[in-house]
Amino acid sequence: MSNLLYLIIAVALSLIGSLILWLRTRQPRSLESGIQQFSKGLRALAPDAEERAREQERDQRERRTG
Repeated sequence: MSNLLYLIIAVALSLIGSLILWLRTRQPRSLESGIQQFSKGLRALAPDAEERAREQERDQRERRTG
């Protein structure tokens, strides 16, 4: 009986640990999380404001020396 109890405890702890890991790594499905993910993708594709300013300055210098 003690071997069976040990096995049941081990299986229960394993199931609890698996459930916790699954809950932590699952993808959020709310509308807000979808909007945030889309916005994050757009920011990754768009150049930074500072980078755009540097490009504009460089273009202006090239036009002046042109």
